[in-house]
Formats: sequence, structure tokens, C-alpha cells
Amino acid sequence: MSVDTDIDVRDERDGDLDGGPDGDVLDDGSVSLFEGDEGGLEHAQRHALVTLLKQRFISARTHPRDWQVLLDHERVLRSRLNDLFLDLAVDRTREVAWKRQAVSETGSRFPTLLYDAAWSREETLVLVHLRDRLRAGHAGGDARVHVDREDVVAYVETFRPPHATDEAGDEKRARAAVATVVKSGLLIGAVGDDRYEISEAVEPLLPLELLQELLEALREANGTTPVEDEADVPLDVAVDEAGEG
Repeated sequence: MSVDTDIDVRDERDGDLDGGPDGDVLDDGSVSLFEGDEGGLEHAQRHALVTLLKQRFISARTHPRDWQVLLDHERVLRSRLNDLFLDLAVDRTREVAWKRQAVSETGSRFPTLLYDAAWSREETLVLVHLRDRLRAGHAGGDARVHVDREDVVAYVETFRPPHATDEAGDEKRARAAVATVVKSGLLIGAVGDDRYEISEAVEPLLPLELLQELLEALREANGTTPVEDEADVPLDVAVDEAGEG
């Protein structure tokens, strides 16, 4: 199930802007960072642009310096992404920004740097649970929402088909799914942690319409009928109150 897109490049840890070169200002107003450099962006702007290209998203929580640069220079960063047929989406309420493929007004297809990143069945269930827990936490007044790894694994196991007999294999896949979501940045913490903070990016990257499609597909695959469990009713009610959907 494809629920995300990203550029196929090697991920690196967020570098330290404070340790980077300041650059020499040229007469034409551009900033030179290396010999023959004709770029027009300052070091911090380039750093934010590269982070946007390499990561699924940036947020005030996970990339505070890049997020501030984006707020200060949104127009120029959006322009650079547009040059690559990419659009910039910014959710100022949740303080999250991400890139997405631009859509032609004529219906033609643009060249793309993005590739479809298909989430596995277990990874999709993890995302569904995180979105539900995040909305429930915010409704309860929590500024930051946390979740236990074992709680997530247990949720995934509730969707095990009745005919499934490989419990050990299912649990292994559930734990691997949690690790994958941690690496994506949607769970904040180290892979081996017992407890994580849920990223604010979960909601805008997993809108209600997509969530419902994923849940229905999972139920059909399991041969089960929809039930009004914690993944359904609270989400619908919260979205209606927020005016989304």
C-alpha cells in the first residue's frame, strides 16, 4: 500500500548549521560556498532545501533549525522545489512541512524525483494506530503524545486474520514495522526504545480519506467486517469537529 513518497537518496543525520561555512557574498548578491559556486542561496537555506529533499518531512520538533529557515524563506525554498516539479506543503498548526509531486494543470505528467514507498500491512497498521493515539492525546490536552512499543505491537496483532497460525512470525513482523516507522521519523526515538513520541507529521501525511481506504483494504484482506473500535469512531468524530474530511 503506497502512502508516502520520497527521493531515492541515502539518508544522513541532520548536520550542524552552526559548524558550516558562512560563505562570501558576491557582488551580484549570491553566496559563494565553494569554487565556481553560482548558487543564489545562503548556507542555511541550502541546508534546509537538502533536508526537504532527503527526508519525508521536516518539523519544528525534529528539525528545528531547518524549520525556522523554512518559515523565514518559504517563498524561495518553494521556488527551488517548483523548479524540480515538486510542491511544498506546510502545516503551520502542526509545524510540519513536506514535499509532494506537482500536478500539471493540463493533465500531462512531469518528470519526477520521487518514488512510491509502499508501506507493508503491519507498517500501515502502526500508522493507523499512531494517528488515532495522536488525535486522542490532543483531544485530552496533551501537547506531546507518547506510545509504548508493546502497545503498538499489541494493536497490530488484533488484526491477525483468523486463519493465521504463525504467531511468532506475525509478532516479528509487527516489531519490524515499528522499527521502520521509527526510522521514517514518524515515531521519535531510537529503534530499541520502549516508548516513543508520536510525530505531528502523522496526521497530515495520513489524511482521513487514506486512513479509511487502508483500514477497509486490511479488513477485506483479513475477511472481516468493519467494527466500531478505537481506530474508527474517535477519528471520525474528531475530524468532524475540526472541519476536516
